[in-house]
Amino acid sequence: MAEMQDCQHDAGLYSPNPSVSGMTCLDRDAFNKTITVPVIRVKKEIINQVMKALKHRLVQRPHLKRVIEDPKDEINKLVLLDPFKVTSDESFEECDHLLFKKFGVSPQITKYELQLTYENFKGDEILRAVLPKGQDVTSGFSRVGHIAHMNLREHQLPYKNLIGQVILDKNPGITSVVNKINTIDSTYRNFQMEVLAGEENMITKVKENYITYEFDFSKVYWNPRLSTEHERIIHVLKPGDVLFDVFAGVGPFAIPTAKKNCIVYANDLNPESYKWLLHNCKLNKVDKKVFASNVDGRDFIKTIVKTELLKYIKLFSNEQKNKIHIVMNLPAMAIEFLDAFINLCEEEPCSDAVLPTVHCYSFSKDDNPKRDVKEKAESILGAQLDDCSVHLVRNVAPNKDMMCISFQVPAKVLYKTRADTADEPTAKRSRTEEESATEN
Repeated sequence: MAEMQDCQHDAGLYSPNPSVSGMTCLDRDAFNKTITVPVIRVKKEIINQVMKALKHRLVQRPHLKRVIEDPKDEINKLVLLDPFKVTSDESFEECDHLLFKKFGVSPQITKYELQLTYENFKGDEILRAVLPKGQDVTSGFSRVGHIAHMNLREHQLPYKNLIGQVILDKNPGITSVVNKINTIDSTYRNFQMEVLAGEENMITKVKENYITYEFDFSKVYWNPRLSTEHERIIHVLKPGDVLFDVFAGVGPFAIPTAKKNCIVYANDLNPESYKWLLHNCKLNKVDKKVFASNVDGRDFIKTIVKTELLKYIKLFSNEQKNKIHIVMNLPAMAIEFLDAFINLCEEEPCSDAVLPTVHCYSFSKDDNPKRDVKEKAESILGAQLDDCSVHLVRNVAPNKDMMCISFQVPAKVLYKTRADTADEPTAKRSRTEEESATEN
């Protein structure tokens, strides 16, 4: 029996047939395979007690019955055992033998020819057998409701439809498998995708941090890997605080914050994101608490943020109870929008003014990403950020990190001083003089 196990282990007992290697169109029947496993005979009336005691010694395969009928025996059933754990009656422990003696079970091991099918193999086992040896096997994906979102590499593309079908088959609840076919570099932050398997319905529903969102995944940006980061920022805000969400998407920052009874101004340039933002606000009953807009991020800062910021700075500076937060989650370019805060406010601040805290996201490929992001922000703002923190959100790719820098906007950056006014371009002052002369 030990020789049988060693031989099958060397051949790859649970590996699919070598003939499936290179398959590009899924043929499930090609995975049928017969292996030899050890079994013991157990009387039908005591099968449950024995199974419970031997659960760690049973054969472990997806969708495989461990108890089968013996057509030659009406009294007993066959219990399938793990060939790597049971090779003879000596493989059983003393407690097992006591149990066998109690119920009159013979510990004698016999062989059984077990038929494995496609259903009995795991997804990664199938893909490993199909794709060429030595190349990466992709079985991981991001789940967005009923959609499995994959990022296949070049060498995997010839097998993309087979990969999609295997993912569909092996993951209950997944009804569509898609692959991203370009990077997120469009104006609206959505990417093109192709359906590898299943239905083409891209309107999906997800739940994140107890909040439900609905959207068209093919037209908006959504990343389930950012759930922890959304929660981290939301935890910082207290009831009564104000949030300006410059690149709001479908609302993963804005809606939970509104649920905390904060005042929220949410914006996104993508008309589809804006549409689903409004939809999700109603869905979560915060449509009266979120002021939504559909403009460019810089315009949002220079208009709505500017107007409302002055109001809340005055209010909060007097009460000293609440704070103002500005979230800028567009890591590919958000840091470039920081210049919109330079001289945004014209009035001189009071000494105890409540200044807004910015949470700005950025990618970095630098060996020291925290220093890199801080230096970029300081360069754009033209000021040193002494009181700031830089948080690693996630590793996006080898040598590419997503970071979040949080800082209070310095008063000398946010407010236009008299010196700034005096240094205005001559052309601008000349136009004013000419207009005054004309009016006179």
